[in-house]
Amino acid sequence: MALRLLLLLLLLSLLTSTHCSCDSLHRRLLSLSFSSVAGFHPPPASATGDCIRHLHLPSQNLSGTIAWIFLRNITTLQTLDLSGNALDGSIPGSFWSSPALTEVNLARNSLGGPLRFVESGLRFLNLSGNRFSAASDLSQLTSLKVLDLSRNKIGFTPPGLNSLHNIQYLDLSNNSMTGKFPRDFPAIAGLRCMNVSYNNLTGEIDSEALHKFGSSAFEKGGIFTYAAASSEQTKGKKHEKSRAWRKAVIAAASAVVGVVIVGVLIAGAFCYRRKRSPEKEKGEIAEEEIGWVREARWGAPVVVFEKPLMELTFGDLAGATSGFGRESLMAEGGRSGPIYRAVLPGEMHVVVRVMERDRGVEPAAAAAAFKEIGRLRHRNLLPLLGYCISGREKLLLYEYMERGDLHRWLHELPAGQPDVEDWTGDTWENPPSDTRPSSSSAAAAGGIITAVGDWPTRHRIALGVARGLAFLHQGWVGSRTPVVHGHLVPSNILISDDLEPRIADFAGEGGCATAEDDVYSYGVVVMELVTGRPHWPEEEVERLRVVVRDGPPAAVAAVVDERLQLEAEWEKEAVECLKVGYLCTAKSPEKRPAMQQVVALLKDIRPDTAADGGGGASPTF
Repeated sequence: MALRLLLLLLLLSLLTSTHCSCDSLHRRLLSLSFSSVAGFHPPPASATGDCIRHLHLPSQNLSGTIAWIFLRNITTLQTLDLSGNALDGSIPGSFWSSPALTEVNLARNSLGGPLRFVESGLRFLNLSGNRFSAASDLSQLTSLKVLDLSRNKIGFTPPGLNSLHNIQYLDLSNNSMTGKFPRDFPAIAGLRCMNVSYNNLTGEIDSEALHKFGSSAFEKGGIFTYAAASSEQTKGKKHEKSRAWRKAVIAAASAVVGVVIVGVLIAGAFCYRRKRSPEKEKGEIAEEEIGWVREARWGAPVVVFEKPLMELTFGDLAGATSGFGRESLMAEGGRSGPIYRAVLPGEMHVVVRVMERDRGVEPAAAAAAFKEIGRLRHRNLLPLLGYCISGREKLLLYEYMERGDLHRWLHELPAGQPDVEDWTGDTWENPPSDTRPSSSSAAAAGGIITAVGDWPTRHRIALGVARGLAFLHQGWVGSRTPVVHGHLVPSNILISDDLEPRIADFAGEGGCATAEDDVYSYGVVVMELVTGRPHWPEEEVERLRVVVRDGPPAAVAAVVDERLQLEAEWEKEAVECLKVGYLCTAKSPEKRPAMQQVVALLKDIRPDTAADGGGGASPTF
């Protein structure tokens, strides 16, 4: 309650300020909206002090959670495009009431939870490729013309669809929705394009709908029956087609000298793309966006280290990833290249990384390097299972980790947590005290809920990552050349089914990075594990270091994640672990401990930890 009151007072002070121009006020709101989003850079200030009307940041590598309540109060915002990023969290219903908002594109992010809508003047809404679980109150969007909710996790047909009297383009494909067609849908006569494929719908499709939208719009859409048209209907259709043809000729002639509305172009492109079958669309994506697939040698062999008799080719990888299409894409890629999920023969679940940065490396040299990387085996490293060299293309195969990476494991809301309307996505870093699990409930809860709030598990992850790095820094198998990771972040730490961390994206080189740089990055990971806060720029790291070094014990304990304050012993050990993070992030590289020393320190914090790995002298704090 205090936090909510504080936010309301802050909003009131912003909105009633008389000392700011419209632009400066909106820029302050924008800064608050994206305060927990990594990669955000505010747009240039307006020279005339104009209000913000358009915010377009597609594919900008943004990650984190937006404070939608502040974004909603940019009351002049008309169009919003944040598509193709890695934004997470949920969207409160009140956001849609932003008075000027007409177009929103949030496609291809990691947004989730239920969607709730209030009365809005939206005309274009694309939320495809996210994790939304439900949508309600669509009847509030009476002005909507384009709606794309495809490729989400919506299990039933959203109520209120048949109230969308202005809707022209509707895509609900790839959701596993249950519902009645056409009873639950808008009047088909008013739709220009519709796709309900890959759902679990039931109902009757007449020949008119089948002709208008194409069979691909209903492919694997559920259990449908097909009604034939009567002779009178057929004649009427022919007459209507003739009239439509004449009108089309007149319209085409007029369009030569007319002005084409941008929104119609967007809708037209939307319709053209969505009327294709999923299989055809995957193929066209591979042809248009990643043409390298066509140029690769499809017969090139795949080398699987532990299954030398397994006969696979590049063509098998292409087939298992739908031609390296977007539906198999797990991540756009970091410093190496995009990542795809595939299921190979024998139910072998793997991740395929396309090594874009290695396209200029000679095949023989690449094969030798991959074989050396394959020799690196440690329980806290993600093992390289195999590779494929197809002309210029180099691909690596890794084991698929169902639980995902450390960032997702630590920060995404557990499924069992309560939904807090309008505040879930904005203030979850400090959840209300009555929603935090008690010590007993935390111990009794199963799965990921226990893992996130359990300090022994977090310590185990910190220790496992330290052991993995120590192993890399000791050198290659058969040599003493250290392996520097160079980019240790939570998204490069995967979590196995037994909650053991696996370091990924190490390739035998760290560029200009050093082992001391890895130690610093590890210290930042420890800070994130202890505090539960994502995104640690250098200034935040230094601010926490000051607290740990100079603050009283109560101040240091206060920065520990509230979920770790359930047990006094947990809190005490978490503070000691925070001191290890302090040592690792020393400004001078020579003052940072070696990873073997870090392993020893962490084992001393919990003496019952398994005795394998690590070693060395322990520096004092």
